[in-house]
Amino acid sequence: MDINSILNSLEAKHPGEKEYLQAVKEVLICVEDVYNQHPEFEKAKIMERMVEPDRIVTFRVTWVDDRGEVQNNIGYRVQFNNAIGPYKGGIRFHASVNLSILKFLGFEQTFKNALTTLPMGGAKGGSDFSPRGKSEAEIMRFCQAFILGLWKNLGPDRDVPAGDIGVGGREVGYMYGMYKKLVNECTGTFTGKGLDFGGSLIRPEATGFGALYFVQSMLAEKNDTIAGKTVAISGFGNVAWGAALKATELGAKVVTISGPDGYIYDPTGISGDKIDYMLYLRATGEDIVAPYAERYPEATFFPGRKPWEQKVDIALPCATQNEVNGEDAATLVANGVELVAEVSNMGCTPEAIDTFIASRTTYAPGKAVNAGGVATSGLEMSQNAEHLQWSAEEVDRRLHEIMRNIHTQCVKHGTEPDGFINYMKGANIAGFMKVANAMIGQGII
Repeated sequence: MDINSILNSLEAKHPGEKEYLQAVKEVLICVEDVYNQHPEFEKAKIMERMVEPDRIVTFRVTWVDDRGEVQNNIGYRVQFNNAIGPYKGGIRFHASVNLSILKFLGFEQTFKNALTTLPMGGAKGGSDFSPRGKSEAEIMRFCQAFILGLWKNLGPDRDVPAGDIGVGGREVGYMYGMYKKLVNECTGTFTGKGLDFGGSLIRPEATGFGALYFVQSMLAEKNDTIAGKTVAISGFGNVAWGAALKATELGAKVVTISGPDGYIYDPTGISGDKIDYMLYLRATGEDIVAPYAERYPEATFFPGRKPWEQKVDIALPCATQNEVNGEDAATLVANGVELVAEVSNMGCTPEAIDTFIASRTTYAPGKAVNAGGVATSGLEMSQNAEHLQWSAEEVDRRLHEIMRNIHTQCVKHGTEPDGFINYMKGANIAGFMKVANAMIGQGII
């Protein structure tokens, strides 16, 4: 496999799609050696096929706001790879949404879903629509219009969307309701649904819970535990909430959360009603964390800064892609951070990852760490197919088992001769091999 040739070809065809090209490059570097041990992969041009999505659906979304004015947005669905199962991945509503970001997310989702061992392919979708500042009626009308442009490409055995940034249970409910009306069927075509119509218990918490189960396994591999550790978390939405909740439950002290306006440092720990207050802040729609310091005077707000400057044992990026850069990584390492685990997708830049690996700091990528969200979505699909609902304890047990198995795969494929576990390499190889073997088994299609 000629990495440079593949990357140069992609860049020529997709100029300026930096997030997508970054994600592809990371995987290519990690799997190069194992790929070259399989001449059947090269013969079938597996990598050249794998880095391009199966299809991209682009459509206009026209809706009417509360003033009666017609609005237009762009909708996307990137169906990346269905070698191991129906396309599966979230829908993101945010002003920053573009094709590069959705292709990167769909590409990552392909390997993340493979790591869960559940039969799910990779996809991602969204729109440049932002729910912030919109009324309930406007959000409902937009969600319905979005599905009008996409529904023919969806189905329980074809493509099963879920939520993502800007898309929670409310938005999923509106989209599922319109989809159900159009197809005149009650199927498990969306996940993240309400509990009253096919949703799974602990789904909102699952990404954060699963991340902490993975962190537990990482620490256990070093004969250590999370109890007593200090933890820096970024973000303050559902993912950060679930991570803070589970970290606290396991005996750690969460000392930071963040938003676009800056970050909060609370040396007494973010627990109890403070964790609930995180969700309240998110629900206000203001997208700021500064009020936390007003409500809890023991905390300090640092405007326009990131939490990675604080001295902590564990860093958990939970917000968005590339939120930890090379300078942030150097600061974390200098402050003696023991473990960094991406809970956001591609939360660290290549420079940050290189810094962690060069310093032999334990680091794991989002495709492994945050797989608990989509794993629980897969469990929701199973419950829908069986027309039943499992208890929270049953879902949590299965989630815990899935995250332990993902960790085992990462260790198997990522342990280097000196004993250092390169989780990035391990996760990429494990996910790649499952998808590549499935593609080989299905012929040239």
